[in-house]
Formats: sequence, structure tokens, C-alpha cells
Amino acid sequence: MTDLTTPIANGAAGLTRPKISFEFFPPKTEEMDKTLWTSIERLAPLEPNFVSVTYGAGGSTRERTHATISRILKETSLLPAAHLTCVGSARGEIDEIVDRYHEVGVRHIVALRGDPPGGIGTPYYTHADGYQSSPELIAGIKKRHPDIEVSVSAYPEKHPESLDFKADVDILKAKVDAGATRAITQVFFDNDLYFRYLDRVRARGIDIPIVPGIMPMHNFKQARGFVTRAGTTVPQWLAEKFDGLDDDAETRKLVAATVAAGQVQKLAKRGVDTFHFYTMNRADLVFAISHLLGIRPTKPVKKAAA
Repeated sequence: MTDLTTPIANGAAGLTRPKISFEFFPPKTEEMDKTLWTSIERLAPLEPNFVSVTYGAGGSTRERTHATISRILKETSLLPAAHLTCVGSARGEIDEIVDRYHEVGVRHIVALRGDPPGGIGTPYYTHADGYQSSPELIAGIKKRHPDIEVSVSAYPEKHPESLDFKADVDILKAKVDAGATRAITQVFFDNDLYFRYLDRVRARGIDIPIVPGIMPMHNFKQARGFVTRAGTTVPQWLAEKFDGLDDDAETRKLVAATVAAGQVQKLAKRGVDTFHFYTMNRADLVFAISHLLGIRPTKPVKKAAA
């Protein structure tokens, strides 16, 4: 089996500190904005490598994504990574977005093909004069601004639209050849899926970091629907852990934290030292899991509201 990184021990014992990053989404309402910034304030003292901000289908959150990124740059010491997709825009429009990000100081983009305009499961198409694939988008970004780092997506259970794993890994190789230097995986719950995928990727000659994407299931029913549409298998054993908790949010949180913490600790024991957390704009579970990994704030942290 191929190792991803140098094996690590528990950071709490004073050894190597795992590297972490967080994903947020741009808020739609004033209340959601408050929740987001409370979460950012709580997580920032953990000093993540970067924080990413998502970009809606067809660019539907374009301005909100840009506003969130700009505020992170102005008001925090965090390094933001802006998500960008091919869907819904001409090449010139996307190039202008990249230029705007570069102008305000963004040096990291998460480049994605994007979901079909009609939603997952419908035919994919993009603007006739736009970038047609993520490798094309990556090449366009790197041509305009070689100093921008590009991260991409990876799929331990393969992308739902890929014919097979070979085709899926070939696409990842094309992304790397176009200039990508990091891949972040879709959510998975069986660690063996990740390590088998890693073996396939390394056998193809791809040597960039393949960072596991971890999602604490704050709301199991909602999260299960979201991740299964994107091709993630939710094991029966995991569903059973949340059985009967639909109206018990506090216990769901405890179960979600236990499950996600167990997953990352098992990954760490097998040599993984980098994790990307899909926060859903909530700090509490991610903060607790980071603590269990041995990651401690370097300055006072704002406590979550009771």
C-alpha cells in the first residue's frame, strides 16, 4: 500500500502537527453571515493552511463568494482559496474573475468543472465560448497568473459520471498536467476507499498530495442526501448510529463528532497528516476534532455561544 505522507503520531504528545484546511460557503442571509463569521473567528486561531469558499452552480454565488473572500483577506490573517467553476460563463468572464481575485491578493483557486446546470444527474453543458473542462480551466488560470496555486477535486469512489476508475484517474492526471498541485477528495466514510484510490493514483504517476475531505454530519438526513447525490456511499453502520435522533440535535452532534474524530484519527495512524474539513459554516465539531488531532490554538479563541 502506498503511503501518502510521513507517518505521524498524536500531536498532543508534542510531535508533528497535522495540517488542516477548512471549507466555507458564502452566506445568503444576515443570520447566516453572522454564523459564518462566528465560525471563522473560532477556527482562525487553529492556523489552517488555508480556507476555501465555495462557488454556486452556474456562478450563482459569484459576488457573495468574492465578497466573503475579500473580507477574509481584509479582516483576518487567513489565506483564502476561491472556488471557481466552468459552468455558465464565457471564457472572458471567467478570466476577469481570476484577474479580480489576483488583484485583491488571492493566490489560491480551487478549480472545478462544476455540476450540470440542471443539477446532479442531468446532462452537463457549459457556455459555448467557455472553458469546457477543469483541465482547460486550470491551464487558463496558470497561463494568466502562474503564481496562483490550483487545487482540484478527487473522488475515492470515482466521479458519478466517470465510466470507470481508469477514466476517472486519467482526468485527475490531466488536471495535474495542466498545473494542479493538490487534490482534495470528495467526502468518504470508509478509509479503505481512500487508500485504494491513493494506490490507483500513485500507480498512474500522480504524486501531488491527495488530501482527504472530512465532513462531520451535523444534520445526518440532510448531509446524507447531499453526499449521496455526489456519489458518496453512506454505509449502513453509519446510518444506524443516527437512527432515532431526528429530533435530538444535541445527541446528533455528539455522534457526528465521535464518528468524524474516529475517522481522522484512524487516517492519522496510517500516515495521513493533512485534512480538509467541510465545515458547513459550523465551527464546533471541527474545532473538537482538530483538538483530538493535537491541534491547539496559538492565541485566545472565541468560545462558541452556549
